[in-house]
Amino acid sequence: MILVNEITRYTATVALIVSLGGFIGCADRNMESQSSSAVKVEIVASDNGYQLLRGGEPYHIKGAGLEYGDIDLFAAHGGNSIRTWSTRDGDRTAQEVLDNALNNGVTVALCLKVGVEHWGFDYDDTEAVATQLDDLRGEVLKYRNHPALLVWIIGNELNYDYTKAKVYDAVNDISRMIHELDPNHPTTTTIAGLKPDALADISTRAPDLDFVSFQVYGQLKSLPDFVKQPGYEKPFFVTEWGATGHWEVDKTSWGAPIEATSSEKADTYLNGYRNILAPLEGHLIGSYVFLWGQKQERTGTWYGMFTESGEETETIDVMHYIWNGTWPDNRSPRLESMSLDGRFAGQNVELIAGQSYDATVKVSDPDNDSLRYHWEVKPESAATQGGGGFEESIESLDHLIRDASAPAIQLIAPQEPGAYRLFVYIYDGQNHAAHANIPFLTSDDGGK
Repeated sequence: MILVNEITRYTATVALIVSLGGFIGCADRNMESQSSSAVKVEIVASDNGYQLLRGGEPYHIKGAGLEYGDIDLFAAHGGNSIRTWSTRDGDRTAQEVLDNALNNGVTVALCLKVGVEHWGFDYDDTEAVATQLDDLRGEVLKYRNHPALLVWIIGNELNYDYTKAKVYDAVNDISRMIHELDPNHPTTTTIAGLKPDALADISTRAPDLDFVSFQVYGQLKSLPDFVKQPGYEKPFFVTEWGATGHWEVDKTSWGAPIEATSSEKADTYLNGYRNILAPLEGHLIGSYVFLWGQKQERTGTWYGMFTESGEETETIDVMHYIWNGTWPDNRSPRLESMSLDGRFAGQNVELIAGQSYDATVKVSDPDNDSLRYHWEVKPESAATQGGGGFEESIESLDHLIRDASAPAIQLIAPQEPGAYRLFVYIYDGQNHAAHANIPFLTSDDGGK
């Protein structure tokens, strides 16, 4: 997500130069740093564009979106920075996340949860906006001096389906409040997609931000052209990138999105970093892959880099390679293809209810580990919400697969007409897994 114009921030100890879109402003922040263990973070001009400094030293982010996942394992794979989505959601407090990160040498781009119009927050309600600002002031006071803190993220995808640009007036007020309380950490906000209108609103209404962050999936390939448009030479984060979004892929004739296999996703991650993100360094000052964890969003495998039962997938092998320059000692299985009734996921597989069909998967393991298979059938997700909203997990259907642990199985098409998915998981016994799925439709005549 993009920036605003050029602001030069001076503190008593250092000049922070940040370019923001559409305006030039100077702010003199001669605030005495409170006695604390906070580590100063800055963005400065460099020969190559811009450089993120932490404690006066260049800081190269090896990042992932991680809120409730395993920070220890993340650090063991070479990651050094995580981004969150709230200071007080879920099983762990922000204090616990920050402390755990510090113990592992990891920094945190800490997100303050800001009301989103899409989820019902009304930015015409001046009392609610003022209450939110006061509430977030308390959160900033809690965490501003933590040595693991890297930057403040003000809200997540506030432009998602928004109609009131004044949300960015509120963002500007929050950023000003943060800078008054915390001279050590820059501020940003995240934008869903490559949206010129949102950038224009930020340029006009939120000039206090130090930079802006993009969240792009299939659009990642368009990012270089977007940020290299004439006159645009500004620093930015990419705070979410990874698998192609379920809204961006091809669909079956009945509307089911076609999910890439775990190996296809690994290739997407590697190519995305090598060919798109890495060449942008100098203006790209940090990126966070999505998601170091697991979640249900259309399927339970679409975005998470782990399976629901906790195994690592090939996308983690790729990030290990990106962060370290070497592959992990033991690698995930490589899934080459999956078929149902001799057809692949994009071939509109329609079956006759109650009849039996063959399904196969072709997989290899780089380490020649012994492989274990598991197949399951689930009804197609009925979720329609966007913006990463919560979705309930989908229960598997029993008694439809003969020998669900075999490399090739027979599937009994469900008697109830409708949309389903056949999933396969392949485990290597070393805490790694590959996976794939095929959407299919059952009817009394198999679509004939």
